[in-house]
Amino acid sequence: MTKTYLCSLKVSFMGDLIFKRKLYDRMLRWKRESGGKTALLIRGARRVGKSTLAEEFARSEYKFRLNIDFSNASSDVNDLFNDISDLNLFFFRLQAFYNVSLEERQSVIIFDEVQLQPKARQAIKHLVKDGRYDYIETGSLLSIKRNVRNIVIPSEETRVNLYPMDYEEFRWALGDETTLDMLRAALAKKMSLSDALNRKLMRDFRLYMLVGGMPQAVLEYLNTNNLAMVDNVKRNILELYDDDFHKIDARGRTSLLFKAIPSELNRNASRYSVGNVIDGVRSERMYETIGEMIDSMTVNVAYHANDPAVGMALHKDVRRYKLYAGDTGLFVTLAFFDRDYVDNKLYSKLLSDKLSVDLGYVYENVVAQMFRAAGNELYYYTFPKENSNHNCEIDFLLSREDKICPVEVKSSGYKTHASLDAFSLKFSSRILRQYLLYTKDLRKEGNVLYLPVYMAGLI
Repeated sequence: MTKTYLCSLKVSFMGDLIFKRKLYDRMLRWKRESGGKTALLIRGARRVGKSTLAEEFARSEYKFRLNIDFSNASSDVNDLFNDISDLNLFFFRLQAFYNVSLEERQSVIIFDEVQLQPKARQAIKHLVKDGRYDYIETGSLLSIKRNVRNIVIPSEETRVNLYPMDYEEFRWALGDETTLDMLRAALAKKMSLSDALNRKLMRDFRLYMLVGGMPQAVLEYLNTNNLAMVDNVKRNILELYDDDFHKIDARGRTSLLFKAIPSELNRNASRYSVGNVIDGVRSERMYETIGEMIDSMTVNVAYHANDPAVGMALHKDVRRYKLYAGDTGLFVTLAFFDRDYVDNKLYSKLLSDKLSVDLGYVYENVVAQMFRAAGNELYYYTFPKENSNHNCEIDFLLSREDKICPVEVKSSGYKTHASLDAFSLKFSSRILRQYLLYTKDLRKEGNVLYLPVYMAGLI
C-alpha cells in the first residue's frame, strides 16, 4: 500500500480521506509517557471520527495491530471476555480468531465501540497490568447505566475527548494550512485585517457553520461541493442520534429535548426550559436524562455561574443551564428540520448572510462549540438590569490566569454592549479582558476587544 500526502490530508490508494486531527498529538504523548501503564480511552459522539483516528494511529505508530469492533464482533470473540484468568490462552485465541500475530511492546489492540462489551472494558485493568501490548478504546454513551452495570470501571485509563472538527481542522481539510496561523498573529498584535479580508473570512467561516465538523459531512462537501447533499448526510447522523436517544429513553423525552435546542436558544431566555418542551415535567425530574445527553457528547452545556469568579465550578447552578448542539452543522439542519430537506437555495442565502431571519442563536451555538473544543468548560451569567424589569446576560465566561473574561456574542456588526458595560461596573476587579464577538473586523475600543467570531477558538 502506498500513500500520498496532500497538505493536511492523508490520501490512501483507495481515495479515502483521513483528516488531520489535533488529538493525534495527544495520543502520541500518551504512547510516549504511558509506556503501556494505561489504556487510551477516546470518548466522543457517534460519527465524530473516533474509530478512524484510532485505526490510523495504530497503523502509523505500531508494527502490529488488532482491531476488535464490538459492533460486529462474533459471539465467539465476545465470549473470550467471560474468562480472562489465563491471559496466554486469551491472547492465543484472540490472535487466532483475527489471524493476526502480535509482538510484545510493538503491538496495539483496539477495542472499538467498547460500550457494547462492558466486560472488555473491565478487562483493561488486567490487560494493562500484564503489560504485553498497548490498548486503545473508543466509545460513546460510555457512562449510561446499562453500559456499566455490574462491571468495575478501570482506573488504568487515560481518557481523552474527540469533538467534531474544529475550525482549524476544517480549514486543514479544505487544504488551508495558513489562515489560522495568520489569525493567531493578528490577534497577538491586535491588528485589524481590513474589511475586505474580513468579508472573505466571514464567508469561509459561515461555510464551516453550515457544513459543521462531522467528518462524513466534511467529506461529502469535498466530494460534491453540494450543501444539499451535505444536509442529507447530516440528517442521517441526526437519525442515528435519535435512535440512540430512544434506546436510552423509550418514552422519547430525550429526543424531544435534543430537537428543541434551536427553539430554546431562539427564545433568548436565561435558561433551557424543560417545561416548554415536555408538558407537565419539571426540570429537576430530568437531571438524569440531561446528564445522559451530556454524556453522549451530542450536546454542550453551559451552566449559570452564581458567583462569576475563578473557580466557577464551585458555584455553578445545575438547575440553570443552556444546551447547545455539539456540532453547529447538525444544529443548522436541526433548526430547519421542518422541511424534508434543506435545498441549495436556502444554504446559499445562509452562506451569503442574506436570509431574513435572526441567526444569533446559530452564532451562539458555534461559539459554544469552539470554546468547548478548545478545552473550556462553559458558563454564563445573568443579573438584573438597573431600573428595569429585564436582565443583563453575559453569554460566556472564560477563566484566564486568576481572573475571568466575559464574552458577548452578536450575529451582526453592532458594537453595543450594555451587558458587558454593566458587568464590568459590577465586577471590575475580577476581569482580565472583555470580548465582543461579532461579524466585523478586529478592533480595540476602551476596555473591550472586538473580535470577528472566527477568532473565538483562539482567545
